[in-house]
Amino acid sequence: MYKGPEYAEVELPFVQQLQGMGWETIEGSVEDPAITGRDSFAQVIQEGVLREQLRRLNLRDGRPWLDDERLSQAVGALTRLPAAKLMEANQQATELLLKGISVEGLPDWDGGRGQTLHYIDWDHPEANRFTVINQYKVKCPPGHDSAKGHIIPDLVLLVNGIPLVVVECKSRTVPEGLVQAVDQLRRYANQRKAAYEVEENEGAPALFHTNQLLIATTFDDARVGTIGAGFEHFLHWKTVEPRSEAEVAVELGASPLSSQQWLIAGMLSKANLLDIIRHYTLFTISHGQTIKLVCRYQQFRAVTRAVARLKTGKTRREDGEHDRRGGIIWHTQGSGKSLTMLRRDAIEEGRAQFIRWYSERGRDWLARKVGENAGRMEVAPAGVKVQDLGYRWGSCGKGQWLYFHWKTILLPRTIAEYVVIHELAHLHEPHHTPAFWRRVERAMPDYERRKQWLAAHGMDVEGL
Repeated sequence: MYKGPEYAEVELPFVQQLQGMGWETIEGSVEDPAITGRDSFAQVIQEGVLREQLRRLNLRDGRPWLDDERLSQAVGALTRLPAAKLMEANQQATELLLKGISVEGLPDWDGGRGQTLHYIDWDHPEANRFTVINQYKVKCPPGHDSAKGHIIPDLVLLVNGIPLVVVECKSRTVPEGLVQAVDQLRRYANQRKAAYEVEENEGAPALFHTNQLLIATTFDDARVGTIGAGFEHFLHWKTVEPRSEAEVAVELGASPLSSQQWLIAGMLSKANLLDIIRHYTLFTISHGQTIKLVCRYQQFRAVTRAVARLKTGKTRREDGEHDRRGGIIWHTQGSGKSLTMLRRDAIEEGRAQFIRWYSERGRDWLARKVGENAGRMEVAPAGVKVQDLGYRWGSCGKGQWLYFHWKTILLPRTIAEYVVIHELAHLHEPHHTPAFWRRVERAMPDYERRKQWLAAHGMDVEGL
Protein backbone atom coordinates (compact mmCIF):
# COMPACT_ATOMS: atom_id res chain seq x y z
CA MET A 1 0.00 0.00 0.00
CA TYR A 2 1.36 3.41 -1.05
CA LYS A 3 1.75 5.61 2.02
CA GLY A 4 2.62 8.91 0.36
CA PRO A 5 5.66 11.18 0.26
CA GLU A 6 5.65 11.91 4.00
CA TYR A 7 6.34 8.25 4.71
CA ALA A 8 8.69 7.62 1.77
CA GLU A 9 10.78 10.78 2.08
CA VAL A 10 10.74 11.53 5.80
CA GLU A 11 9.47 8.76 8.08
CA LEU A 12 11.04 5.77 6.31
CA PRO A 13 14.53 7.37 6.08
CA PHE A 14 14.22 8.22 9.77
CA VAL A 15 13.51 4.60 10.66
CA GLN A 16 16.17 3.24 8.32
CA GLN A 17 18.84 5.48 9.83
CA LEU A 18 17.88 4.28 13.30
CA GLN A 19 18.04 0.68 12.09
CA GLY A 20 21.57 1.31 10.90
CA MET A 21 22.40 2.50 14.43
CA GLY A 22 21.14 -0.73 16.00
CA TRP A 23 17.54 0.15 16.81
CA GLU A 24 14.91 -2.57 16.62
CA THR A 25 11.90 -1.62 14.51
CA ILE A 26 8.27 -2.61 14.83
CA GLU A 27 5.57 -1.85 12.28
CA GLY A 28 2.71 -0.55 14.37
CA SER A 29 -0.97 -1.41 14.12
CA VAL A 30 -4.06 0.69 14.69
CA GLU A 31 -6.12 -2.47 15.16
CA ASP A 32 -4.14 -4.72 17.53
CA PRO A 33 -2.21 -3.27 20.51
CA ALA A 34 -0.42 -6.60 21.04
CA ILE A 35 1.66 -5.95 17.93
CA THR A 36 3.23 -3.00 19.74
CA GLY A 37 3.69 -4.98 22.97
CA ARG A 38 0.67 -3.67 24.89
CA ASP A 39 -2.52 -5.15 26.30
CA SER A 40 -4.62 -2.19 25.17
CA PHE A 41 -4.23 1.14 23.42
CA ALA A 42 -4.75 2.83 26.78
CA GLN A 43 -1.32 1.57 27.85
CA VAL A 44 1.61 3.77 26.90
CA ILE A 45 4.45 1.61 28.28
CA GLN A 46 5.32 -1.82 26.94
CA GLU A 47 4.91 -3.38 30.37
CA GLY A 48 5.99 -6.86 29.33
CA VAL A 49 9.22 -5.53 27.83
CA LEU A 50 9.85 -3.35 30.87
CA ARG A 51 9.37 -6.26 33.27
CA GLU A 52 11.74 -8.40 31.25
CA GLN A 53 14.39 -5.68 31.17
CA LEU A 54 14.03 -4.88 34.86
CA ARG A 55 14.61 -8.52 35.68
CA ARG A 56 17.59 -8.73 33.32
CA LEU A 57 19.33 -5.50 34.33
CA ASN A 58 18.94 -5.77 38.11
CA LEU A 59 20.84 -8.85 39.19
CA ARG A 60 22.08 -10.44 42.39
CA ASP A 61 25.50 -11.99 41.95
CA GLY A 62 24.88 -12.13 38.22
CA ARG A 63 21.49 -13.80 38.51
CA PRO A 64 17.89 -12.52 38.35
CA TRP A 65 16.19 -12.15 41.74
CA LEU A 66 13.15 -9.93 41.23
CA ASP A 67 9.74 -11.46 41.82
CA ASP A 68 6.43 -10.31 40.33
CA GLU A 69 5.56 -8.20 43.37
CA ARG A 70 8.72 -6.11 43.15
CA LEU A 71 8.43 -5.86 39.38
CA SER A 72 4.84 -4.63 39.73
CA GLN A 73 5.99 -2.03 42.23
CA ALA A 74 8.60 -0.71 39.80
CA VAL A 75 6.22 -0.66 36.83
CA GLY A 76 3.44 0.89 38.89
CA ALA A 77 5.70 3.72 40.01
CA LEU A 78 6.00 4.81 36.36
CA THR A 79 2.41 4.17 35.31
CA ARG A 80 0.65 5.62 38.38
CA LEU A 81 2.46 8.89 39.00
CA PRO A 82 0.88 11.03 41.76
CA ALA A 83 0.72 14.20 39.67
CA ALA A 84 -2.15 16.20 38.21
CA LYS A 85 -0.17 18.17 35.62
CA LEU A 86 1.99 16.89 32.80
CA MET A 87 5.14 18.80 33.74
CA GLU A 88 4.93 17.57 37.30
CA ALA A 89 4.39 13.99 36.13
CA ASN A 90 7.28 14.26 33.70
CA GLN A 91 9.59 15.54 36.41
CA GLN A 92 8.64 12.67 38.70
CA ALA A 93 9.06 10.11 35.93
CA THR A 94 12.41 11.54 34.87
CA GLU A 95 13.62 11.33 38.47
CA LEU A 96 12.63 7.66 38.58
CA LEU A 97 14.39 6.95 35.30
CA LEU A 98 17.58 8.61 36.46
CA LYS A 99 17.72 7.40 40.05
CA GLY A 100 15.65 4.21 40.06
CA ILE A 101 13.25 3.02 42.74
CA SER A 102 13.93 1.34 46.06
CA VAL A 103 12.22 -1.99 46.73
CA GLU A 104 12.37 -4.41 49.62
CA GLY A 105 15.52 -6.51 49.63
CA LEU A 106 16.07 -10.10 50.70
CA PRO A 107 16.78 -11.28 54.27
CA ASP A 108 20.01 -13.04 53.30
CA TRP A 109 21.39 -10.25 51.11
CA ASP A 110 23.07 -7.02 52.14
CA GLY A 111 21.68 -7.25 55.65
CA GLY A 112 18.12 -7.21 54.36
CA ARG A 113 18.48 -3.62 53.15
CA GLY A 114 16.27 -2.22 50.42
CA GLN A 115 17.64 -2.43 46.88
CA THR A 116 17.51 0.19 44.15
CA LEU A 117 16.10 -1.01 40.84
CA HIS A 118 17.19 0.79 37.69
CA TYR A 119 14.92 1.12 34.67
CA ILE A 120 17.83 1.86 32.32
CA ASP A 121 21.46 0.81 32.37
CA TRP A 122 22.97 4.25 31.82
CA ASP A 123 26.55 3.06 31.93
CA HIS A 124 26.16 0.30 29.34
CA PRO A 125 23.86 1.49 26.52
CA GLU A 126 24.03 -1.82 24.68
CA ALA A 127 22.49 -3.62 27.66
CA ASN A 128 19.21 -1.83 26.97
CA ARG A 129 16.55 -2.50 24.38
CA PHE A 130 16.07 0.32 21.85
CA THR A 131 12.90 0.18 19.76
CA VAL A 132 11.29 2.51 17.23
CA ILE A 133 7.60 1.96 16.43
CA ASN A 134 5.56 3.76 13.82
CA GLN A 135 1.82 4.37 14.12
CA TYR A 136 1.92 4.05 17.92
CA LYS A 137 -1.77 4.45 18.60
CA VAL A 138 -2.74 5.65 22.09
CA LYS A 139 -6.29 6.01 23.40
CA CYS A 140 -7.23 9.42 24.75
CA PRO A 141 -8.49 9.41 28.36
CA PRO A 142 -12.01 10.53 29.30
CA GLY A 143 -12.39 14.24 28.84
CA HIS A 144 -9.70 14.33 26.15
CA ASP A 145 -11.52 12.32 23.50
CA SER A 146 -13.94 14.80 21.99
CA ALA A 147 -12.14 14.67 18.63
CA LYS A 148 -10.90 11.29 17.40
CA GLY A 149 -10.64 9.43 20.69
CA HIS A 150 -7.01 8.51 20.05
CA ILE A 151 -3.68 9.84 18.82
CA ILE A 152 -1.28 8.15 16.40
CA PRO A 153 2.19 9.72 16.46
CA ASP A 154 4.31 8.93 13.44
CA LEU A 155 7.17 7.46 15.48
CA VAL A 156 7.73 6.63 19.13
CA LEU A 157 11.19 5.67 20.36
CA LEU A 158 11.29 3.44 23.43
CA VAL A 159 14.09 2.25 25.68
CA ASN A 160 13.24 -0.90 27.63
CA GLY A 161 9.60 -0.41 26.70
CA ILE A 162 9.49 3.18 28.03
CA PRO A 163 8.55 5.87 25.48
CA LEU A 164 11.27 8.54 25.58
CA VAL A 165 11.01 10.26 22.19
CA VAL A 166 8.01 11.17 20.05
CA VAL A 167 8.52 12.15 16.41
CA GLU A 168 6.09 13.88 14.08
CA CYS A 169 6.90 13.90 10.37
CA LYS A 170 5.55 16.14 7.63
CA SER A 171 6.10 15.97 3.90
CA ARG A 172 8.94 18.05 2.50
CA THR A 173 6.47 19.86 0.24
CA VAL A 174 3.83 20.77 2.83
CA PRO A 175 3.74 24.55 3.41
CA GLU A 176 4.86 25.32 6.97
CA GLY A 177 5.15 21.60 7.60
CA LEU A 178 7.40 22.04 10.62
CA VAL A 179 4.93 24.42 12.24
CA GLN A 180 2.20 21.84 11.72
CA ALA A 181 4.38 19.07 13.18
CA VAL A 182 5.15 21.03 16.34
CA ASP A 183 1.49 21.99 16.72
CA GLN A 184 0.51 18.34 16.40
CA LEU A 185 3.01 17.28 19.07
CA ARG A 186 1.64 19.96 21.39
CA ARG A 187 -1.91 18.76 20.69
CA TYR A 188 -0.96 15.18 21.48
CA ALA A 189 0.45 16.31 24.85
CA ASN A 190 -2.47 18.66 25.63
CA GLN A 191 -0.06 21.57 25.72
CA ARG A 192 -2.29 23.84 23.67
CA LYS A 193 -4.92 23.67 26.41
CA ALA A 194 -2.26 24.34 29.04
CA ALA A 195 -1.24 27.47 27.08
CA TYR A 196 -4.90 28.57 26.73
CA GLU A 197 -4.74 28.23 22.96
CA VAL A 198 -7.77 25.91 22.90
CA GLU A 199 -10.64 25.49 25.33
CA GLU A 200 -11.00 21.70 25.41
CA ASN A 201 -8.60 19.06 26.69
CA GLU A 202 -7.10 16.96 23.93
CA GLY A 203 -4.54 14.29 23.21
CA ALA A 204 -3.09 11.59 25.45
CA PRO A 205 -0.79 13.27 28.01
CA ALA A 206 0.17 9.94 29.60
CA LEU A 207 2.32 9.13 26.57
CA PHE A 208 4.46 12.13 27.53
CA HIS A 209 4.91 11.37 31.23
CA THR A 210 8.28 9.74 30.48
CA ASN A 211 9.04 11.80 27.38
CA GLN A 212 12.48 13.34 27.06
CA LEU A 213 12.57 14.67 23.50
CA LEU A 214 10.01 15.88 20.96
CA ILE A 215 11.13 15.92 17.34
CA ALA A 216 9.44 17.63 14.41
CA THR A 217 10.88 16.94 10.97
CA THR A 218 10.40 17.47 7.25
CA PHE A 219 13.74 15.77 6.50
CA ASP A 220 15.28 19.04 5.26
CA ASP A 221 14.34 20.80 8.49
CA ALA A 222 14.33 18.86 11.75
CA ARG A 223 14.13 20.37 15.22
CA VAL A 224 14.00 19.12 18.78
CA GLY A 225 12.26 20.43 21.88
CA THR A 226 10.87 19.30 25.21
CA ILE A 227 7.38 19.16 26.64
CA GLY A 228 5.98 22.62 27.23
CA ALA A 229 8.08 24.17 24.45
CA GLY A 230 6.53 26.44 21.86
CA PHE A 231 7.62 26.43 18.23
CA GLU A 232 10.29 29.08 18.85
CA HIS A 233 12.01 26.75 21.34
CA PHE A 234 12.35 23.83 18.92
CA LEU A 235 15.94 24.03 17.65
CA HIS A 236 18.25 22.34 15.19
CA TRP A 237 20.98 19.87 16.16
CA LYS A 238 24.18 20.31 14.15
CA THR A 239 26.79 18.05 15.65
CA VAL A 240 27.46 14.32 15.48
CA GLU A 241 29.98 14.46 18.33
CA PRO A 242 31.93 12.32 19.16
CA ARG A 243 31.91 11.10 15.55
CA SER A 244 32.85 13.21 12.52
CA GLU A 245 30.48 14.57 9.91
CA ALA A 246 32.55 12.95 7.15
CA GLU A 247 32.27 9.55 8.80
CA VAL A 248 28.48 9.81 9.08
CA ALA A 249 28.15 11.15 5.52
CA VAL A 250 30.04 8.15 4.12
CA GLU A 251 27.93 5.79 6.21
CA LEU A 252 24.67 7.30 4.93
CA GLY A 253 25.90 7.96 1.39
CA ALA A 254 24.79 11.58 1.75
CA SER A 255 26.75 14.80 1.48
CA PRO A 256 25.92 17.24 2.85
CA LEU A 257 23.83 15.76 5.64
CA SER A 258 20.22 16.84 5.88
CA SER A 259 18.90 18.46 9.04
CA GLN A 260 17.14 15.19 9.93
CA GLN A 261 20.29 13.14 9.39
CA TRP A 262 22.30 15.50 11.60
CA LEU A 263 19.75 15.22 14.41
CA ILE A 264 19.43 11.44 14.29
CA ALA A 265 23.18 10.82 14.14
CA GLY A 266 23.91 13.38 16.83
CA MET A 267 21.11 12.79 19.32
CA LEU A 268 19.70 9.33 18.78
CA SER A 269 22.68 7.04 18.77
CA LYS A 270 22.24 4.77 21.78
CA ALA A 271 25.11 6.31 23.72
CA ASN A 272 24.29 9.93 22.90
CA LEU A 273 20.59 9.61 23.66
CA LEU A 274 21.25 8.21 27.12
CA ASP A 275 24.05 10.72 27.67
CA ILE A 276 21.81 13.68 26.80
CA ILE A 277 18.92 12.46 28.95
CA ARG A 278 21.12 11.61 31.89
CA HIS A 279 23.54 14.50 31.87
CA TYR A 280 22.22 17.36 29.76
CA THR A 281 18.57 17.86 30.70
CA LEU A 282 17.20 19.79 33.65
CA PHE A 283 14.08 21.30 35.15
CA THR A 284 14.16 24.92 36.22
CA ILE A 285 11.80 27.69 37.27
CA SER A 286 11.05 30.54 34.87
CA HIS A 287 8.52 33.24 35.71
CA GLY A 288 7.12 31.07 38.46
CA GLN A 289 6.61 28.02 36.24
CA THR A 290 8.59 24.80 35.92
CA ILE A 291 10.11 24.30 32.49
CA LYS A 292 12.20 21.49 31.05
CA LEU A 293 15.42 22.19 29.18
CA VAL A 294 17.69 20.11 27.02
CA CYS A 295 21.12 21.27 25.93
CA ARG A 296 21.73 22.91 22.60
CA TYR A 297 24.10 21.15 20.25
CA GLN A 298 26.80 23.78 20.88
CA GLN A 299 26.65 23.09 24.61
CA PHE A 300 26.81 19.34 24.12
CA ARG A 301 29.78 19.62 21.78
CA ALA A 302 31.63 22.12 23.97
CA VAL A 303 31.14 20.26 27.24
CA THR A 304 31.89 16.87 25.68
CA ARG A 305 35.19 18.20 24.36
CA ALA A 306 35.97 20.09 27.58
CA VAL A 307 35.46 17.03 29.75
CA ALA A 308 37.50 14.89 27.35
CA ARG A 309 40.33 17.40 27.39
CA LEU A 310 40.29 17.64 31.17
CA LYS A 311 40.47 13.86 31.44
CA THR A 312 43.06 13.18 28.74
CA GLY A 313 45.02 16.41 28.26
CA LYS A 314 48.61 16.51 29.42
CA THR A 315 49.65 18.51 32.45
CA ARG A 316 52.46 21.03 32.10
CA ARG A 317 54.86 18.53 33.65
CA GLU A 318 53.80 15.80 31.18
CA ASP A 319 53.89 18.13 28.17
CA GLY A 320 57.13 19.80 29.12
CA GLU A 321 55.87 23.24 28.05
CA HIS A 322 52.17 23.87 28.39
CA ASP A 323 49.16 22.55 30.32
CA ARG A 324 47.03 21.01 27.59
CA ARG A 325 43.92 20.54 29.72
CA GLY A 326 42.62 24.08 29.28
CA GLY A 327 40.87 25.92 26.51
CA ILE A 328 38.29 28.58 25.70
CA ILE A 329 34.59 28.09 24.98
CA TRP A 330 33.29 31.02 22.96
CA HIS A 331 29.68 32.06 23.51
CA THR A 332 27.77 34.69 21.59
CA GLN A 333 25.07 36.62 23.41
CA GLY A 334 22.00 34.50 24.01
CA SER A 335 23.70 31.24 23.08
CA GLY A 336 23.13 29.63 26.47
CA LYS A 337 26.30 30.52 28.36
CA SER A 338 24.61 30.18 31.73
CA LEU A 339 23.33 26.73 30.80
CA THR A 340 26.49 25.23 29.35
CA MET A 341 26.28 22.23 31.61
CA LEU A 342 28.60 19.56 32.83
CA ARG A 343 27.31 16.04 32.51
CA ARG A 344 25.48 15.11 35.70
CA ASP A 345 27.71 12.20 36.56
CA ALA A 346 30.78 14.32 35.90
CA ILE A 347 29.69 17.41 37.77
CA GLU A 348 31.79 16.71 40.82
CA GLU A 349 34.67 15.24 38.84
CA GLY A 350 34.54 17.99 36.24
CA ARG A 351 34.16 20.71 38.86
CA ALA A 352 37.21 19.39 40.69
CA GLN A 353 39.15 19.32 37.43
CA PHE A 354 38.19 22.91 36.59
CA ILE A 355 38.99 24.13 40.09
CA ARG A 356 42.34 22.36 39.93
CA TRP A 357 43.09 24.01 36.59
CA TYR A 358 42.05 27.47 37.78
CA SER A 359 43.91 26.98 41.04
CA GLU A 360 47.14 26.11 39.25
CA ARG A 361 46.83 29.13 36.96
CA GLY A 362 45.81 31.33 39.86
CA ARG A 363 48.60 30.20 42.15
CA ASP A 364 51.30 31.24 39.69
CA TRP A 365 49.76 34.63 38.98
CA LEU A 366 48.85 35.39 42.59
CA ALA A 367 52.28 34.34 43.86
CA ARG A 368 53.87 36.69 41.34
CA LYS A 369 51.65 39.59 42.44
CA VAL A 370 52.36 38.84 46.10
CA GLY A 371 56.08 38.88 45.35
CA GLU A 372 55.83 42.19 43.48
CA ASN A 373 54.11 43.92 46.42
CA ALA A 374 55.41 42.21 49.56
CA GLY A 375 58.65 44.16 49.76
CA ARG A 376 57.14 47.61 49.48
CA MET A 377 54.46 46.66 52.02
CA GLU A 378 57.17 45.36 54.36
CA VAL A 379 55.78 41.87 54.79
CA ALA A 380 57.23 38.39 54.22
CA PRO A 381 54.44 35.89 53.59
CA ALA A 382 55.35 32.21 53.89
CA GLY A 383 53.64 31.40 50.60
CA VAL A 384 50.42 31.36 48.63
CA LYS A 385 47.70 28.72 48.61
CA VAL A 386 44.65 28.69 46.33
CA GLN A 387 41.49 26.81 47.25
CA ASP A 388 37.74 27.16 47.75
CA LEU A 389 37.22 29.70 50.55
CA GLY A 390 33.45 29.81 50.40
CA TYR A 391 32.25 33.42 50.52
CA ARG A 392 35.72 34.92 51.14
CA TRP A 393 38.13 36.07 48.44
CA GLY A 394 41.16 35.67 50.64
CA SER A 395 42.45 35.15 54.17
CA CYS A 396 45.63 35.05 56.22
CA GLY A 397 46.41 31.77 57.91
CA LYS A 398 48.82 30.59 60.54
CA GLY A 399 52.49 30.96 59.79
CA GLN A 400 51.99 33.98 57.52
CA TRP A 401 50.39 31.93 54.72
CA LEU A 402 48.10 33.77 52.30
CA TYR A 403 45.01 31.96 51.03
CA PHE A 404 43.04 33.04 47.96
CA HIS A 405 39.77 31.74 46.51
CA TRP A 406 40.32 29.98 43.19
CA LYS A 407 37.70 32.27 41.63
CA THR A 408 40.06 35.21 42.16
CA ILE A 409 41.67 34.33 38.83
CA LEU A 410 38.28 34.99 37.17
CA LEU A 411 38.12 38.57 38.48
CA PRO A 412 39.26 41.52 36.34
CA ARG A 413 43.01 41.96 36.79
CA THR A 414 42.73 45.27 38.67
CA ILE A 415 40.23 43.78 41.11
CA ALA A 416 42.32 40.67 41.71
CA GLU A 417 45.28 42.96 42.44
CA TYR A 418 43.17 44.70 45.09
CA VAL A 419 42.46 41.33 46.73
CA VAL A 420 46.23 40.70 46.88
CA ILE A 421 46.95 44.09 48.49
CA HIS A 422 44.07 43.56 50.91
CA GLU A 423 45.48 40.26 52.16
CA LEU A 424 49.05 41.55 52.34
CA ALA A 425 47.83 44.38 54.57
CA HIS A 426 46.31 41.79 56.89
CA LEU A 427 49.81 40.51 57.66
CA HIS A 428 50.25 43.81 59.52
CA GLU A 429 46.71 44.38 60.73
CA PRO A 430 44.49 41.28 61.28
CA HIS A 431 41.28 43.37 61.53
CA HIS A 432 39.67 46.03 59.36
CA THR A 433 40.80 48.90 61.55
CA PRO A 434 41.53 52.46 60.35
CA ALA A 435 45.21 51.53 60.41
CA PHE A 436 44.49 48.58 58.11
CA TRP A 437 42.73 50.74 55.51
CA ARG A 438 45.53 53.35 55.67
CA ARG A 439 48.02 50.61 54.74
CA VAL A 440 45.82 49.50 51.85
CA GLU A 441 45.50 53.09 50.63
CA ARG A 442 49.25 53.69 50.75
CA ALA A 443 49.81 50.61 48.60
CA MET A 444 46.84 51.25 46.29
CA PRO A 445 45.52 54.83 46.37
CA ASP A 446 42.38 53.99 44.32
CA TYR A 447 41.52 50.92 46.41
CA GLU A 448 38.09 52.29 47.34
CA ARG A 449 36.90 52.19 43.72
CA ARG A 450 38.11 48.60 43.35
CA LYS A 451 36.63 47.60 46.68
CA GLN A 452 33.24 48.98 45.66
CA TRP A 453 33.37 47.13 42.34
CA LEU A 454 34.10 43.85 44.12
CA ALA A 455 31.24 44.38 46.56
CA ALA A 456 28.82 45.18 43.73
CA HIS A 457 29.91 42.62 41.13
CA GLY A 458 31.89 39.91 42.90
CA MET A 459 28.83 37.66 43.18
CA ASP A 460 28.41 37.84 39.40
CA VAL A 461 31.68 36.00 38.79
CA GLU A 462 30.64 32.68 37.28
CA GLY A 463 31.81 29.60 39.12
CA LEU A 464 31.00 25.96 38.39
